[in-house]
Amino acid sequence: MSAKVLAIANQKGGVGKTTTALTLAAALGRRGMKVLVLDLDPHCCASVHVRLYPEEAHASVLDIFTSKDAISSDFWAQIIQRPDGLNFDMVPAKTQLSDLEADLKERKGKGSILRNAVASVRDRYDFILFDCPPHLGILLVNALVASDLLIIPIQTDFLAVHGLKLLVDTLKVLNKVLPKPLEFKALATMYDRRANACERVLRLLHNKMGPQVFSTVIGLDTKFREASGQGTVIYTVDQSSRGAKAYESLAEEIIALW
Repeated sequence: MSAKVLAIANQKGGVGKTTTALTLAAALGRRGMKVLVLDLDPHCCASVHVRLYPEEAHASVLDIFTSKDAISSDFWAQIIQRPDGLNFDMVPAKTQLSDLEADLKERKGKGSILRNAVASVRDRYDFILFDCPPHLGILLVNALVASDLLIIPIQTDFLAVHGLKLLVDTLKVLNKVLPKPLEFKALATMYDRRANACERVLRLLHNKMGPQVFSTVIGLDTKFREASGQGTVIYTVDQSSRGAKAYESLAEEIIALW
């Protein structure tokens, strides 16, 4: 079976994007899925989170965009790593990803580089996840073109709704030229059940988007911060925590989509 490719993106930072990419990968892995995560963000947050430091990486996502061999199995064997103690594979980022906009300016077919490269490993995984940068550019466009589903983590805060609108508008433009429109679903994150504002935003999301919002809601949980501090994911810290259980629910929802 060919892997399902999920882009995790929002054009607003601080909404739980990297936490979602890594925790969802681990939750899918706990269900026996083979998972690969690509860190496409020049800030390298996902890589650092699991102690794959960019200054120590011998190979990275950057090589996918700069190598002529990016579609070969041997190439992928060199760039894929397994973070210590975790149940998914990963290709780390490098800060030099921020230079790609200029480096690829004259390259033909630059929006399909990632899709063409990932095609050579799709049969080795059940899911491939992209942790995307928060701004529109060549990396985000490549991720959207290569994906089967866009997951938009959105903090349950009124300001965060603006980031959702930006990304949906971008997707509408992109879908006009894609051979098959990319589906998307929003994921409510950082939900505080004690706050009336969070409840109102959650209601707003469901009223406006209906089935394009996951049923799962990711609540606030200090265990996420503990996991980040330890260079791991929440299942290593406390697999029975609210946050851990929420991402298990999300994993079940995603598996059920196919």
